[in-house]
Order: sequence, then C-alpha cells, then structure tokens
Amino acid sequence: MLSKKTKYAIKALVALGKNVDKPPMQISKIAEEEHIPKKFLEQILLDLRNAGFLYSKKGAGGGYSLNKRPEEILLVQVMRVTDGPIAMVPCASLNFYHKCDECVDEKTCGIRSAFIDVRDATLKVLSETSIADVIGREGTLKLGIETL
Repeated sequence: MLSKKTKYAIKALVALGKNVDKPPMQISKIAEEEHIPKKFLEQILLDLRNAGFLYSKKGAGGGYSLNKRPEEILLVQVMRVTDGPIAMVPCASLNFYHKCDECVDEKTCGIRSAFIDVRDATLKVLSETSIADVIGREGTLKLGIETL
C-alpha cells in the first residue's frame, strides 16, 4: 500500500510541476492546496530537496521549486526516497534485500518467486511514469469528466 508520505510527496511534486515556470511555492500554499498537514509536508519537502528533486529559496519570495523537469522525476525514484523498497517482501527487493527469517530455501520459495514478478511489474510501471505523466493523466481525467 502507498504510504501517506509517498502520496503526499507525489502530490507536492505534481503541484510544483504545474508551477514550473512560476516563482517558488511556499509550503503553506502547497499544504493548503493539496490538503497535506504542513509539519509533515515540511519534512517530506526536506527529504525531496536532499534527494535533489527540489530547490529551496529562503526569505521574501522564497519557497520550493523543482530542481529537475517534471519529465525527469520518476515515481520509482520518489517512492525509494520516501519509503525505501518497492518490493513487498524483503527477499525480493533489489536495493534493500534482506533474507526472510522464516525462509528455508530462497531458490525454491514460491512466495519469493511470485513477489519478484509483482516487484518487476510494479517497477516497470513506476520506472516509466514521471511527475509530468501524472500531471497529464489529471488533465485527461478532468477532460473526461467535463465531457460527460
């Protein structure tokens, strides 16, 4: 399941992606527009800035803006920054591998094999979907509702 931290990170990046050619956005504005608790958002934005996705400016006219183009920020990258592993079981993780305590033989474990397939399918989608794609999907979905 997607954590609130990751969901809020994506929402904040989408808001900043829509604001890409404008002055930096203040945390309070992002929090209000996206319905994200301000204190939680501050920590999320700090993590995203430390990961190189955001630029922050202090003082008057300050706030956050994207440090990369929305097309360059992939959901898989955001999820790894905010939550760590993509795999649902540690023995199937590429970057955060950890042997399961109860596993007798990984090579013949059907659970591990199934969840490696789940991981691979999930990685494919997340590695091919950028913040720009999410913004585009929102626009398409809104158009679909307006034409109903």
